[in-house]
Amino acid sequence: MAEFVTLELPEGQAARRVAVLRIARPPMNLLNVQLARELAEAAEAVAGDPGVAALVVYGDERVFSAGDDLTELSRFGADHAGAVAADLQRALGCLARTPQPTVAAISGYCLGGGLELALGADRRIVGDNVKLGLPQIKAGLIPLAGIRRLSLLIGAGPAKDLVYTGRFVEPDEARALGLVDEVVAPDDVYAAAMRWAHQFVDGPARALSAAKAVFEAGPHGLDRARTEWAALFLTEDRLIGTGSYLADGPGSAEFLGR
Repeated sequence: MAEFVTLELPEGQAARRVAVLRIARPPMNLLNVQLARELAEAAEAVAGDPGVAALVVYGDERVFSAGDDLTELSRFGADHAGAVAADLQRALGCLARTPQPTVAAISGYCLGGGLELALGADRRIVGDNVKLGLPQIKAGLIPLAGIRRLSLLIGAGPAKDLVYTGRFVEPDEARALGLVDEVVAPDDVYAAAMRWAHQFVDGPARALSAAKAVFEAGPHGLDRARTEWAALFLTEDRLIGTGSYLADGPGSAEFLGR
């Protein structure tokens, strides 16, 4: 039983729905080893559930995650840090491995490991009062999982600035950098994330998963695209989609999600 996360799948008649993964380690949702592992386990559950069309990741209206649990990290020796590093790194990248579209709904603070987690989402929606940053350098550390993804997202120069200085980023700058995708009023963060996620409820699940896999393949994207594209010819949604497109034009297909 998870202690620090909850996974919600709203009840309803729709075959596929939006799941909500909530971070719940008050007061600041600091990211420790247990929370990281619980996040990874919840993401794996979502990945294996054909009833989930998309995933919203949320803290609460006050904070997404204020960063790493330095009290826990201060007790680590080099051997223990080396033993948990791979697990932590993999856990912080769990949203990138989730085949469904994912969106981070970010309120308040999103720092350190919290931002590293959010970097793995397909979209980041923030309140206009949010503070973002990777301040690990100020504790004599570095981001464990976010440097490469941040560099790919906003470019090496801006990424180095954020990592080397550990400074906080305001919403307008974050939007200009491409660090976040949408800035809304604080009270609208969760609703905006749900609106984005719900557009995939009736979508072609296998094609969406294939597209995400190609994005994640990085330099091997062309090879992965060939494999994923060919595999889609085995899906029911491809038959439905191409037939509907030819008969009635784009946007008319009623996909089954398989």
